[in-house]
Amino acid sequence: MHHALIAELGDELLAALQEGRSIAPLTERHPELGVDDAYRISRYVMARREALGEKVVGKKVGATSAVVQQMLDVHAPDFGFLTDAMQHPDDAAISLSRCGLIQPRVEGEIVFKLKADLVGPGVTREAVMAATEWVAPGFEIVDSRIDDWQIRMADTVADNASCGLFIVGQRQTRPDDLDLASLRMELCRNGEPAGSGLGAAIQGHPAEAVAWLANTLAGLGIPLRAGELVLSGSMGHLTPVRVGDRLALEIDILGGCSVRFVR
Repeated sequence: MHHALIAELGDELLAALQEGRSIAPLTERHPELGVDDAYRISRYVMARREALGEKVVGKKVGATSAVVQQMLDVHAPDFGFLTDAMQHPDDAAISLSRCGLIQPRVEGEIVFKLKADLVGPGVTREAVMAATEWVAPGFEIVDSRIDDWQIRMADTVADNASCGLFIVGQRQTRPDDLDLASLRMELCRNGEPAGSGLGAAIQGHPAEAVAWLANTLAGLGIPLRAGELVLSGSMGHLTPVRVGDRLALEIDILGGCSVRFVR
């Protein structure tokens, strides 16, 4: 795909993000759009956002569980970028209108904070655990700039892996001797049970998703550096939210995290 079209589609996605609106699926208008070109669009948009003052603070891995892949009709993991402007504190009151969220859904995740670089190829689960300073519970608020979530793989990749905002819980736990795959998450919405999940839902083990990320980034010449945060993927279903909702999760050993949504 020619660079001019990459820029045109990237500018369209950036405008949709800034204006809080959705656009027709890119793959509907450009059936030739493949995943490699979609990552070029994603990187173009992120470069524009950095030029406007945002700072990349980490990465997210998306579509890591069979449940989410089936829900979104995608069939492999993908990744997106996290910036400082996307992060909100634990128990934040997030304005759906002011934050430009269009069709948000919430997923509970295990967040990794790296203390050492991870450089692929050949990064393993064990290498990820050794390079991790701490893990914490967190939320990703996924959102799509594509009409009605009518996405194919290239649409979500181009759209920064459908990332909106994220929250990291306050409790930080060293990963030593933790069996992250066996940890259970319980999610509540407005005080009522709203779902559950296991760490094993994330590629069999959350650190496997981070290893996939490091190895995939290596092929693109993108670093995964000490100090970065990594959202490893959803432990359960994506939960739609609306004004007035409060979501809270608890993950065994790791503690909890919450978020509120206001007008």
